Amino acid sequence: MPSAWITTRAWLLMLPLLVVMVAVVSWPMAETVRLSFTDAKLVGTGGAYVGFDNYAKLLTGRPFLLALKTTTLFAVLSVALEVLAGVLAALLLDQEFRGRTLVRALMILPWALPTVVNAMLWRLIYNPEYGALNSLLLQTGLISGYRSWLGEPTSALWAIVAADVWKNFPLVALIALAALQAVPRDVKAAAIVDGAGAFARFRIVTWPYLVGPLTIAVVLRTIEAFKVFDIIWVMTRGGPANATRTLSILVYQEAFSFQRAGSGASMALLVTLIVTLFAVSYIAILRRSAAGS
Repeated sequence: MPSAWITTRAWLLMLPLLVVMVAVVSWPMAETVRLSFTDAKLVGTGGAYVGFDNYAKLLTGRPFLLALKTTTLFAVLSVALEVLAGVLAALLLDQEFRGRTLVRALMILPWALPTVVNAMLWRLIYNPEYGALNSLLLQTGLISGYRSWLGEPTSALWAIVAADVWKNFPLVALIALAALQAVPRDVKAAAIVDGAGAFARFRIVTWPYLVGPLTIAVVLRTIEAFKVFDIIWVMTRGGPANATRTLSILVYQEAFSFQRAGSGASMALLVTLIVTLFAVSYIAILRRSAAGS
């Protein structure tokens, strides 16, 4: 069969998917780009052309820069703690002990919970009047009175980070655990015979097998953390005093609460550009891993 016919047939088979992609992705993206250069409102006719004014105001405006700082801090803290907790959990679950299969199954539960359910659960835990966290810390003498963990700017972001880590560290743990299964048992045994301690065995024998999978996990989780919306919106709605307002929440407020569709579109495109950079990094890592294998 001629190669030209095979190529034509392949494109014909992909045509329905391409039509759907153009309708669902390309047209809304093009409309967003158009709106970003206008002062259009959410309700009413299209606004006047303003050029790059929206982008200039965003990049020099305090709200966007503060939201970018909060988003970056949230992403760094969440991903770092998720990787640390995930690797420790994977190392534990890689050991032989009774009930290991049950523990592995239970560890998946936080990740399996819908994000909104997880956020509501942690809102109850942090409740300043009857929350479990206040009760536990008060009974152990670590605090002298109940605190509003989500109502104080100094603790709200940390509280949300803890909730996000609890939900997503099982994903990192599963990836790390799968990588640990590839470590040859005879190599581990040889390291023990040679007198290598636990840390030396981890650094020399185990870590090289974890680097590749963990790098991919870090990139994926960073992308998700950078565009976080649902867990923060349910728990604090960006408060108190905008202490937990991330870029995605700022985009929502700009476009729908303040009904400034033009500046909201430009802000959304900037967030998309940042996330795209992470996605390109992810693809580059995959290609490098494939070339090295």
